Amino acid sequence: MTASEPELDPAERLDLDGLRALQLERLRATLRHAYENVPFYRAAFDAAGLRPEDCRALDDLARFPFTTKADLRDNYPFGMFAVDRTHVRRIHASSGTTGRPTVVGYTEHDLDVWADTMARSIRAAGGRPGHIVHVAYGYGLFTGGLGAHYGAERLGCTVVPASGGMTARQVQLIQDFHPEVIMVTPSYMLTLLDEFERQGVDPRSTSLQVGIFGAEPWTEQMRREIEERFALDAVDIYGLSEVMGPGVAQECVETKDGLHLWEDHFYPEVVDPLTGDVLPEGEQGELVFTSLSKEAMPVIRYRTRDLTRLLPGTARPSFRRMEKITGRSDDMVILRGVNLFPTQIEEIVLRTPGVAPHFQLRLTREGRLDALTVRAEARAEASPEQRAEAARAIAAAVKDGVGVTVGVQIVDPETLERSVGKLRRIVDERPR
Repeated sequence: MTASEPELDPAERLDLDGLRALQLERLRATLRHAYENVPFYRAAFDAAGLRPEDCRALDDLARFPFTTKADLRDNYPFGMFAVDRTHVRRIHASSGTTGRPTVVGYTEHDLDVWADTMARSIRAAGGRPGHIVHVAYGYGLFTGGLGAHYGAERLGCTVVPASGGMTARQVQLIQDFHPEVIMVTPSYMLTLLDEFERQGVDPRSTSLQVGIFGAEPWTEQMRREIEERFALDAVDIYGLSEVMGPGVAQECVETKDGLHLWEDHFYPEVVDPLTGDVLPEGEQGELVFTSLSKEAMPVIRYRTRDLTRLLPGTARPSFRRMEKITGRSDDMVILRGVNLFPTQIEEIVLRTPGVAPHFQLRLTREGRLDALTVRAEARAEASPEQRAEAARAIAAAVKDGVGVTVGVQIVDPETLERSVGKLRRIVDERPR
């Protein structure tokens, strides 16, 4: 089924010349704001011999230095903020590679922009004012739940803040409240599908018309299965906390041909992951974003590590599209919507008595969900009791520090596969 024709907001009706003029105006203001208020950016621009006024055209942005996740961690917690902390109305954070989270701040204006871009995204996906939206993303420091929540309210929808977990209860709420829209990770949507069938309820009989899925990669095959078995439109949403949260790009329900980037607020580039050179439109590389309207924490040329390519707009002709993310240029694992890095596990293993500094991450699929098992080598002197305690300690530390449940196996010394003297960190045994 396809939703009715959406009502576009003024920015969505801009022609290409109007959009480019707006982008340049906002880009120049953002560069000035960052340079004048963030010591990190002032030092980075000065080191590159650049001033904000050196950006006279959009192409000039390529001369400015990148921002990385490491830069955000190095300035933990509030060093990247461009406003006084008393003007920050909300703080979100995502996990990093060293135990320090990546902290993001929002002014009241930033929260308004975020709600607006999320409302635009939900509308592009097929949501309409008056719809009931079942939000099954996690709430808290993770941006997904609250981003979806305030965007749906801004659009004029009724929100059911279900958050994650309690699957049987979620199925009951969907049956009782009759939502038209669900926002959730695609893998958890399949878990809900299994629970509907376990309860003897035909998923095609529900009120759901639109599913907005994000926070983890998913395939066209998964889209087809969800659409056929739920009788709804399944569309993709993209975002990341360092740039704003969900609502940076959205797939339009009428085309389902990639995600339109909301370029009036987020300027995209695709660069060669090795050289950093900007690539022509249509070539695959690493996605880079510069915020155009953020007050609390502007980001200049933020390297997402996500691999995609830019394509011309279709449903929103002035806004370019990005293909579904095909992978990452680093070693991050996305497990049930949670970002996890091998170095996070390494820190835990290194501080756990009874295990050697050799471990491996084994990714598998158990039913509908991805699963991860940490396999760590025991020290030669470790007793069976010490091995068991080490397994419990690692599992608890990953749950507490990263926020995801993993299995742990303590194996005999020198049993994990090595390659050229180094341990192969990630073994992905999930079906392709």
